[in-house]
Amino acid sequence: MNNDDVLAALSTVQDPELRRSVVELGMVRDIEVSDERLGVRLVLTTAACPLRGRIQDEAEQALAAVAGARRVEVVMDAMSPEECDRLAEGLQADPAAPRTPFGPGSATRVVAVASGKGGVGKSTVTANIAVALAMHGHAVGLIDADVYGPTIPLMFGMAHVAPESHDGKLVPPERHGVSLVSMGFFLQDDEPVVWRGPMLGRAMEQFLGDVLWGSPDYLLIDLPPGTGDIALTVAQMLPAAEIVVVTTPQEAAAKIAAKAAKMAGLTGHRVIGVVENMAYFVCPSCGAKHYVFGQGGASEIARATGARLLGRIPLDEGTRSAGDAGVPPALDPTSPAGAVFHDIARLIDATPRAAVR
Repeated sequence: MNNDDVLAALSTVQDPELRRSVVELGMVRDIEVSDERLGVRLVLTTAACPLRGRIQDEAEQALAAVAGARRVEVVMDAMSPEECDRLAEGLQADPAAPRTPFGPGSATRVVAVASGKGGVGKSTVTANIAVALAMHGHAVGLIDADVYGPTIPLMFGMAHVAPESHDGKLVPPERHGVSLVSMGFFLQDDEPVVWRGPMLGRAMEQFLGDVLWGSPDYLLIDLPPGTGDIALTVAQMLPAAEIVVVTTPQEAAAKIAAKAAKMAGLTGHRVIGVVENMAYFVCPSCGAKHYVFGQGGASEIARATGARLLGRIPLDEGTRSAGDAGVPPALDPTSPAGAVFHDIARLIDATPRAAVR
């Protein structure tokens, strides 16, 4: 047995998210073959890969089939940032990679809204930026890619809307000038989504390619919190996407949000701005600002990424209640929160579009 035999066996093992064999992706390292032992090291794109155990099990089974009496050992590791960057560039240039109507050369500007953790108001920010851009005269599409917690339909007052189809493709319903699609359209109120990486990736492919989007000026994508499967799928399928990072002011939230910004850098995407949500509370009696969650977190992320601080959204009950009622506060540009959302939309629109790297 030699190295070629080992690679041939592992060529049947795929990264479920990227849908390429671990051999093709260059993930196989340090092959060792002796009379007693058959060992390899597999490097994944991230040490926190949720399918790490599955890939390891499949690799061990594939090697056991050719190892004979040898002991099989598969050590799991992670790529360096530079290796991840090269892999992302290779996937973007791969002619076999999934195609979408929003790839390089598309007139549509794709803006993905990310956060490091849940609960910072990322979906609220996405929904209201979309509404503000539509009110400024743009054609806007919105993908609710947070499949585990799809809240965009609720925020648009469309929680029980059943989308129509035409010629086998979904017709995205429209509200407040925004065409949108969400997993929430296909679920009961309390129905959980229990999916792994491959199904998540396929859902994103369908949201992008199997929906009659037309040619919107903007396509906003409400990403799930963190840096998992869907974020990687978006990085692969939309190399021209730009990133807006949402955080709250406190240091703990900002440090986690910085990871989402760092991932954008690793995949060759530009962070065009940072939004600080729940930045302060204005006392209704005296008008004084109270910084309930501290100050400075968004500014630190903006400085670290070289991006602009797009805006600070106040903490108020109206924003929460309007979202629950399906009436985004951006519909009222004179309200405190609505005015900030419109300022953010204007800044995004005035920012030169990022080149594909």
